Amino acid sequence: MEFDHSVEVIVSDPAQARFYEGVRAGLPFMVVVLPFGLLFGVMAMDAGLALGQTIGMSVLVIAGASQFAAVQLLSENAGLALILMAALTVNLRMAMYSAALVPYMGEAPLWKRALVSYLNFDQTYAVAVAKYAEQPDWCAHQRAQFFFGVATPIVPAWALSTVAGACLGHAIPAEWGLDFILPVTFIALFGPLLRSLPHLAAALVSVCVGLALAGLPAGVGLICAAVAAMLTGAVVEQWLDRCRGVA
Repeated sequence: MEFDHSVEVIVSDPAQARFYEGVRAGLPFMVVVLPFGLLFGVMAMDAGLALGQTIGMSVLVIAGASQFAAVQLLSENAGLALILMAALTVNLRMAMYSAALVPYMGEAPLWKRALVSYLNFDQTYAVAVAKYAEQPDWCAHQRAQFFFGVATPIVPAWALSTVAGACLGHAIPAEWGLDFILPVTFIALFGPLLRSLPHLAAALVSVCVGLALAGLPAGVGLICAAVAAMLTGAVVEQWLDRCRGVA
């Protein structure tokens, strides 16, 4: 009876329920995170990183795209300044993610906001923001718990798969095509969020600008595409507001 009562308490706690809901939302990403981490581990070792450096990079950074950019430049014997600049440029999208999370997390304690910033990457951001839009009545504590829940299965899987990739190395066949995981992940994450004309216009512009500037150094085209997309979304939103005012 005591065990049943404790289970009831856990289930009835709204914050705990949000955490477990987040865990369930994060679990499907194992299909993507595991092969992606394997690929990074292989590439990092090929670029000359030691096992400890490879693991440390994944644990401290937790941002696959910038890690791949840094490792790619490292394998090409690029200078340290260029490597850091490329990684930071690719990761500037996290600043936009953080700004978008402020309305939801602004009332949370400092330590929780700091932990959210550490765990703020593509999967946690996209899933959390979509859920917050569906549940506007959640308090900051419940939102943070959901965010932590989404990250709980993803972060250890990313670190462990990186270790596996670093240890297995070339035992992983190139025919597996693990490098295809990244674009598929982004499409699956952000495709469902394109729910309005400003979103669609921003997405279209970002794709066009990104492709047009693909030849620029790592990360530069991505940032230009992001800025162009934000401006496009804002302009289209203002145009729609004017149309509604006229109507």
